[in-house]
Amino acid sequence: MILTSATRSIVKRELTGYFASPLGFIFIVIFVFAIGQVTFEPGKGSFFLMRQADMSSFFRYVPWLFIFLVPAVSMRLFAEERKSGTIELLFTLPITVKEAVIGKFLASWIFIIISLFCTFPMIMTVMYLGNPDLGVIIVNYMGAMLLGGSFLAIGIFFSALTKNQVVSFILSVVFCYIFLMAGSPPILGFLSKFMPSYVVDLFESLSILGHYEALGRGVVRIGDLWFFAVMIIGWPYAAILLLNENKAS
Repeated sequence: MILTSATRSIVKRELTGYFASPLGFIFIVIFVFAIGQVTFEPGKGSFFLMRQADMSSFFRYVPWLFIFLVPAVSMRLFAEERKSGTIELLFTLPITVKEAVIGKFLASWIFIIISLFCTFPMIMTVMYLGNPDLGVIIVNYMGAMLLGGSFLAIGIFFSALTKNQVVSFILSVVFCYIFLMAGSPPILGFLSKFMPSYVVDLFESLSILGHYEALGRGVVRIGDLWFFAVMIIGWPYAAILLLNENKAS
């Protein structure tokens, strides 16, 4: 994808904005501290209890932190513009709605990826304690990046939908949770009671967690990459349509 100069300017402005105030650094500190805490704390599934030099316990908890932290990043992208009234000013600038959405999305996604890269010392810890499969770790990080991009894509749609950041956050968390748990046995068992099997199978295929865990096993499948691509492209595209409709009205 070739980015226009306007899109690149938005990416640069938004990404700089994350680090122009303490909020960006606070987010990274919270994420790194929280993921380190749940990974290494004593308890079921913890790193030390499993007694094996890999990062499976780390990546197991990433979705459950992202389900709250990523909507916290996305909720301000357009909701803040709508509340302050600057979205009308944004629409009068020589940029399209598409460029604005793509620019804000990419800047936020890069910020989330930077947050993931800040966990690099954990890789060094695992390598010091054993001989992990670096290929599997790389694929797991790729899965975490795609997961973060999917949650962010959902979040940017709801940020475009409402001018209330709290409402945007809550809706994003709810829908991220629905997509995350779509393939869980309790939900599938409940749906199978009153829906045909093909509908249940379709709902199961929408499970982000299922595709994420497939990558977590170090296996890169076209179907999983296609699923994440549809999520990452589809939700921002819906946001573009929504904002264009609001602009026209």
